[in-house]
Amino acid sequence: MTPGSNIPLPVTRVTVDVAAPVRLDVSSLLLTADGKVRSDDDFIFYNQPNGPGVTYRSGGGTAPDAITVDTAAVPPGIEKIVVTASPDGAGQTFQGIEPTATIRNADDNAVLASFTPPRLGTETALVIVEIYLRGGAWKARAVGQGYANGLAGIATDFGVSVEEPAAPAAPAAAPTPTPTMQAPVTPPAPPLDPRLSAPPVPAAPPAAPAPPAPAPAPGTGKINLDKGRVSLQKNQTVSLVKGGRPLLSQVKMGLGWEPAFRGKDIDLDASVIAYGPQRNHIDSCYFGKLSIVGGAIKHSGDNLTGEGGGDDEVIVVDLGRLPQEVTGLVFTVNSFSGQKFTEVAKAYCRLIDATTGEELVRFDLTNAEAQTGVMMAKLIKQFSGEWDMTAMGDFVKSRTVRGMVKPAAQSL
Repeated sequence: MTPGSNIPLPVTRVTVDVAAPVRLDVSSLLLTADGKVRSDDDFIFYNQPNGPGVTYRSGGGTAPDAITVDTAAVPPGIEKIVVTASPDGAGQTFQGIEPTATIRNADDNAVLASFTPPRLGTETALVIVEIYLRGGAWKARAVGQGYANGLAGIATDFGVSVEEPAAPAAPAAAPTPTPTMQAPVTPPAPPLDPRLSAPPVPAAPPAAPAPPAPAPAPGTGKINLDKGRVSLQKNQTVSLVKGGRPLLSQVKMGLGWEPAFRGKDIDLDASVIAYGPQRNHIDSCYFGKLSIVGGAIKHSGDNLTGEGGGDDEVIVVDLGRLPQEVTGLVFTVNSFSGQKFTEVAKAYCRLIDATTGEELVRFDLTNAEAQTGVMMAKLIKQFSGEWDMTAMGDFVKSRTVRGMVKPAAQSL
C-alpha cells in the first residue's frame, strides 16, 4: 500500500502487526465520528491490552507487537480504529528504521496488505494504519502520519488524558495528514502510562519536500505509463499501470554502464533480490544463479567489461508468473573488480516491455559515490496487484550481491 490508499476488508477479524529493525511500542485508539476517544478506556496498549472489539498482543521483543480488531464487536458509535507505533528506546526517531505494518486475516494469518511509510526522519511516533467504517463496510487505510513528541502527541491529539508539558510540541509535518489530526484540546490529567508524560520535546523541523515529479494521472496521485516513457529522478515513483490496468506481462530491466576512463575494463554485476511481505529474503538472481522463483526471474549472464552499446546486463521478470509471496524486488549493481562507481560513466537502468521492446521507464545515475555497490531501483507490489517502480541510486560498500541483501531489505 502507499500513503492514503485503502482496501476493503473481506474478513471480520483482522490483525495488524508492526515490525521494524528495533523494538516498537504498538498501541491503538478507538475513535468516534469527531476523531476522539470516548474515554481513556478506548486507548489500547500494553498496560491496557483489552478494549471493546480491540486487543493488544505483545511480541515480547522477539516478534512484532500486534493489534487485533473484531469489527463485529466494535461498539456502535466507533467509526475508526487507528494503529500507532513508537520506538521503545527513549528519544529514538524512525530515521533509518522504517516500520512495516502487515494487515492479516486474524483467523488464518493470511496477508491482506502491507504498508511501509516512506521518507521518515525525526518522527518519534506514527499513526501507521487505520481500520475505518464507510458506508456500512469496514476498510483499511495506509496513513503514515508522524509526530515529533512521541506517543503523548498522538494520544493527546485523539483526546486521551495526558499530563501535558507547559509548551506541547506540535505534530511533525507529514506527506498526507488526515482530517482527524486535530489540535489537542484535552485538559491535563494523570496519564495512563508513565511514558506518556515525557519531558518537553521541541517540534521537529518540517520534512524536506520530495523531489519534483511529473504530473500524476488524474485521480491516482502518482504517475503512470499512459503518456509513454517516464524518466525518473532519484526517489521518484511510477505506477506500472497503462490504460487503467496493471502491467502484468514480461518486462526486462536493462542495466548499463561505461568506463569513465578509456582502456580500463570494469566488471560490474547486475542482480535482483526478491523479498516477501516481511522484507524476508527469498532469493537473489545474479551471474552465478541465472534463474530464480521457478523461472519467473532470469538473468542474461555476466558482462565482464561494460563494452558495447545498449544494456550490458538484462534481467527478465515475468510479473504475471511471480509467486504470491514475492512482493518486492530490488535491482542492484556491484563492482566485483573493486573499482568505485566514481570510475563509471553513464550508469543507468531502464524497464522495457519484453513483448514490444518499448522502453517504459528510465533512470540515469548522475551522481556517483566512491563505493562498490549501488541499489538502482525497486519494484513494490501493491495490494491492488499493480507494481510501483522507484528510482533509488543509493550506494553501499559491497562487491557482491550477498552484501546487498540487508541494505536492500531496509529500503523496502
